[in-house]
This record gives sequence, C-alpha cells and structure tokens, in this order.
Amino acid sequence: MITEQKKSKVLGNKSLSQTDLGKSYDLVHIIKYMGSKKPILDFVIDQILEITPKNGIVCDLFSGSCSISGGLRNKYDVISNDIQTYSEILAQTYFSDFNQYTAEEVYEDIERTSNIHVRELYQVFPELFDDLYKLGTVTGFANFEKKQRDLIDRDFNGVDYYLYTKYYSGTYWSFQQCVWIDSLRRTAEAYRNTPIYYAILSSLMYAMSYTSQSTGHFAQYRDGRTDEAIENILKYRQKSISKLFKKKFAQLLNTYRSPSKDLTTYTLDFKDCLEKTPEGATVYADPPYAPVHYSRFYHALETLVRYDYPDLEHKGRYRMDRHQSPFSQKSNAPTAFSDMFERITKRKCQMVLSYSGTGVISIEDVMRLLPIHFSKAKYIIKTLALDYKHSTMGRAEDKDRDVIEYLIITKLK
Repeated sequence: MITEQKKSKVLGNKSLSQTDLGKSYDLVHIIKYMGSKKPILDFVIDQILEITPKNGIVCDLFSGSCSISGGLRNKYDVISNDIQTYSEILAQTYFSDFNQYTAEEVYEDIERTSNIHVRELYQVFPELFDDLYKLGTVTGFANFEKKQRDLIDRDFNGVDYYLYTKYYSGTYWSFQQCVWIDSLRRTAEAYRNTPIYYAILSSLMYAMSYTSQSTGHFAQYRDGRTDEAIENILKYRQKSISKLFKKKFAQLLNTYRSPSKDLTTYTLDFKDCLEKTPEGATVYADPPYAPVHYSRFYHALETLVRYDYPDLEHKGRYRMDRHQSPFSQKSNAPTAFSDMFERITKRKCQMVLSYSGTGVISIEDVMRLLPIHFSKAKYIIKTLALDYKHSTMGRAEDKDRDVIEYLIITKLK
C-alpha cells in the first residue's frame, strides 16, 4: 500500500478520511451492492457539483446500483448507463414522481393480485408445503432442499410466471419465497406503463437481496451440511418476501413525491454510451475494479427484470449470456481505460473517475494514461483520496476491508 507521504509526492492528491464527510444526500437504499458509492455519496457528488455548471448534464457511465444517478435527481439532467438491465430499473425508480399514488391503496391491489397467483402455484405443488423447521436432521434438510431444486426438471404446464419457482427454489431462496417472487413479478406487468412498475421491481429486488441465504450477492448459494449452517440458512428462509417488499414499496412511494430533473437511460457498452453523450457533459465513471464480474454476482436481479427463462450453468445457476467487463481483466483493463479516456476527450467532456487502491491495475498505471489523453493545455487534473472501509459482501473472515478510494477529476480550462 502506498503511504500517505508517498501518495502526496507521487499523485499530488488531497487525502481525506470518511469522518471529513459532512452532509448527506437523501437516497433510499434498495439493494446490497459490491462497491456501492452510497457510503461516500457526498464525497463524490461534491466533486461533480464543483466542475458541472447548473444547466449541465451528467453521464453516470457505469451506474450499477444508481447511487450517484439517484443522488443527482434534483440537481442535473442525468444519463444513467449500465450494461445490466436491472440498473435501468433502479435509475427510473429514483427519478419517478409518485405524488399521485397512495402507497397503502396501491399495495392493497398488488397484494390481492399477487395472492391469486400464489394460490395457483401452491395448488400445483402441495408437497412443498412441508415445515422447514420440523425437519430435524441435516439429511432431512438436504433432502427437502433437493426436492425444491429438482423443480428445474419439472413441467409447469398451464402455469405462467414460474421462472423463480422452477429455477431457484431451494437455492438462494425457498420454494415459498420463489412463489412470491414470481407472483409479484407477474403483478408488475399490470403497471408496466406507470412509475409503479419501477417501484414494484425495485422493492422486489430489495426483498430478494435481504431474503437470499447467500452472502449478500448471488455468486453462490450455501449448502446446509452442518447443524450450524442449517440454522444460519433458516434465518433467511423464514423471512417474508411480501413483508420486505411492502416495507420498501411504501418507503419509495412516500419519499419520491416531487418532480425530478430529466433522466435518459441506456443499457450500452461504455464506448457506445460515450458516443451518445452530449459534448461538454460531465462523465462520472466508476468502472469495475475487481477481478470478478458483476454479471456473476447479480445475475438473479438481471433475470428478474428480463424474465426471459434463460439457459443456466454451474451450481450458482448463472445466465449463460453473462457480460464480461474488460475492466475486470488485468490484460484488458489498460486498453479499456484508454478507450474510455479517448472518447471522453473527443466529446470535450469533463470527468470524475472513481477507482480503488485495490484495483485490477494500480492507480499509478491509471495516472500514467491520463497525460496521453487529457492534454495539460486543455485540462486541469486533480486527484483526491479517501480512506474508508469497503464491504467484501459477507466474507466471515474479512467483512470490511480498509481501502483507499481515489477520485480523479479532469476539468476543461
């Protein structure tokens, strides 16, 4: 790790600590997300505000969980882009105005409609109503989980909206939880042309994130091979999808009750998005920095939104069409950064770049690419560093890790 002294000498940066952050931006939390900028939202947005005129446009190039896009809803017109479709839903939720709706009244209709589908799926598979808490043994638990997982080989003739019940029962969620996921997803379609559609899907993503028995993402579900493991899994199996959904749905509708600035959403590769970005915009870039792909960690949310009954692979039941980011590949990351910088300067845009001190390539390697693209005659380059704890999404031995978050700001003179 670079020392504070060496950082200042090499990068000329200003070093901050997380306690230096004063104000906060009102943002409803929706999903657990690796590398989310919500904990340091003001640190990032303050830099965007500093270099962007009041009538400017901000392109959130790798929007992910949309913390930055959502934090800017009342400040700038925003382009929110991410190759993953679920990100578009989150952005649309944050920019919705639910003032014409009453959460309690809408939820009553959602619950009534969803219960019809719940009963239909229950009638098809009555043998799966066993009480998980009376199984008694490791073998009994394993057999019941396997019975649920075997639904992937069953026919669902005459039933619609059964994707999660068929594909994921007994994995990240129980059969009962999957039935509710499918039922609420079915109900969402009745609201597709209204803001409620986005609120339903976002609330369902929240409920899925906090009932999953995995470690905060969907890279792998856990096996109940010991009494201790079963006890931990059952803590999540007993959580109610519908109750968590209702809680988040009410929070979203009661929070976002005013008009926002304009939002444009894309689900494009970063290079294609930059070609569509207006000249002079501010680009906020938060590319992947870990050697793992987000499409593996959040495939279940992607499938929820697309609901396309994809081909699956491996124990984790991943989509076979998962996106692979060049920023997560050590051999391709330098070229990806160069491609991004080239297109940003071509559009005469300003940039705020987030990157971690634990990235696939070093911050020094990123800095060495800057002068090639951001001419000193045209751009002022500034680097800030923030010491803070980064969640590793549930590793028991290393739940939080001290990292340095860098912001590289390039401003046109």
